[in-house]
Amino acid sequence: MTVLRDVAVCLRDGVQLATDIYLPTKQPGPWPVIIERTPYDKSQPSRSEKRLDGHHLTREEMAAAFTLAGFVVIFQDCRGRHGSQGTFTKYINEGEDGYDTLAWIIEQPWCNGRVGSMGLSYAAHTQLAMACLNPPGLTTMVLDSGGFYNAYQCGVRQGGAFELKQATWAYRRAMESPAAKADPAILQALQDEDIHAWFKRMPWGSGHSPLRHLPEYEDYLLEQWSRGRFDEYWQQLGIYAEGHYAQIPDIPVLFMSSWYDAYVSSTLANYTAFRDGRKAPQRLIMGPWLHGDRNITHSGNAEFGPAAAFDGHLDSDWLACRLKWFEQHLKGEPGAEEPGAAVQLFLMGGGTGRRDGQGRLEHGGKWIEATQWPLPQSQEVGFYLQPELGLDTAAPVVEAVLSYTSDPDNPVPTIGGALTSGAPIFAGGAFDQRETAEFFGTAGDGRALCERGDVLSFQTEPLAEDLIIAGPVTVQLWVDSDGLDTDFTAKLVDVYPPSGDYPQGYAMNITDGILRCRYRDSWQQPSLLEPGHKVAITIEPFATCNLFKQGHRLRLDIASSNFPHFDVNPNSGEPEGQAVQRRVARNSLHLGPQSPSRLLVRVLRRQE
Repeated sequence: MTVLRDVAVCLRDGVQLATDIYLPTKQPGPWPVIIERTPYDKSQPSRSEKRLDGHHLTREEMAAAFTLAGFVVIFQDCRGRHGSQGTFTKYINEGEDGYDTLAWIIEQPWCNGRVGSMGLSYAAHTQLAMACLNPPGLTTMVLDSGGFYNAYQCGVRQGGAFELKQATWAYRRAMESPAAKADPAILQALQDEDIHAWFKRMPWGSGHSPLRHLPEYEDYLLEQWSRGRFDEYWQQLGIYAEGHYAQIPDIPVLFMSSWYDAYVSSTLANYTAFRDGRKAPQRLIMGPWLHGDRNITHSGNAEFGPAAAFDGHLDSDWLACRLKWFEQHLKGEPGAEEPGAAVQLFLMGGGTGRRDGQGRLEHGGKWIEATQWPLPQSQEVGFYLQPELGLDTAAPVVEAVLSYTSDPDNPVPTIGGALTSGAPIFAGGAFDQRETAEFFGTAGDGRALCERGDVLSFQTEPLAEDLIIAGPVTVQLWVDSDGLDTDFTAKLVDVYPPSGDYPQGYAMNITDGILRCRYRDSWQQPSLLEPGHKVAITIEPFATCNLFKQGHRLRLDIASSNFPHFDVNPNSGEPEGQAVQRRVARNSLHLGPQSPSRLLVRVLRRQE
């Protein structure tokens, strides 16, 4: 192949983006083009390119495979990152920058007018952002664990709360910014910050954060944090594809994510939008992994078994899968049907429940196939929260109220979940829900999280038969608080019975969600609570696909914080990102025929 390094692609505002171009030499051109736009350094291997055999593919190895097959491959640094000019403002410029790049590409003599895109995480966000402008030449996409359908609801905020992975991401990436690389004093100042201490001194403010040495990073982070309402900021190009679906071309897209990824709901919403009312074939893959870790068969402390790996099960490897996709949709006839199942999901569960040689729970699982999502043979089932802390398909017959206090200075700690980019503060995945020392903010004594006084835990009797929950998860609650605002969280848990390896059982988190009560009726027009007045709220945890084995219990934990996954509500009704008047709130959960608090799930009646 012929390699053109750091070609300057000039954008409409004169900013130049550093672009590496790999051209085939075995076949005559012009050729179809595959592009990846990344903030993570186009010259470095992508973390998404780790094969099951342990080999980490370089950019050159990737390009060699694609150019040998007759594709031009392009890797480009995003604006303000690594070799590219301009100021980096996370997410906001990617739509127009991507459009301008594709407009430049199709004018090159080596391009045949057909362009495909690929990339993980932020490199998936860049794809969907430019697709919203219907750029010239865009023919197909491979969206891996990213692509914002609505960043207000998944990726930056969720249920009105702010996702603090944005803070850890900004801090780590600031240290590799052009400014930090050019000025050793800035880099040293960032490295000298104690990020753990800063997480104990939240919320942050202008000049009062570990990012104060690099204002462009501090500014965008604090703006995201302070904008609680779903206003015009959240409807910008780049973070709100939901508002631009009509402009996105009808093209084939391969969507991939995983049950412990931070972009579950975004991936599923995008897949549904691209499938409904369109003709181009769509494909959906959902694994059991953490963000982009498609060949790591454990997530957190749960092992899903050898079948969980992408390589050898969904295709020989991820590179081969993409090659086949682009061969068909960049070289094949438009509208050609994709062979095989449109939906491939990993059904978690069914394992031995023993502790393996690495100290992980053998949760197990297998791949299932379907024609659509949600699965066509699933049915909605409701489980009602009971006054005696049970969980049952029958509604309680009498009214009851269960209360607890929520202290913003002692929030319920995050123990795993569907999240990413939390290092060095927090990590995602499945864990026994206990306060062990590895988790930020815990007591570190190994006590069950559900034993805290600010957690209400509802569970079924031991299941008489296997129960498969596969699909959306919704929690409808009747609540009140003596605070002007507060949060409610909901966590679905698979409770293993006591065993020789786990004498106290094992409570494995499956999915969770949050709702900031001021947004209970409207994301655009928040309204504070009237102390003591009962209101209805809805929490929407991420969808999941898990087999709860016979003898296990289905559990739902209700609390009012999940920190540091989300910022802590001060319970005072203060503006977002401020907590001058933090106060303890008494929060109550209402149960009964007039207050049917319940969990709604999709149950697969017959195993696919």
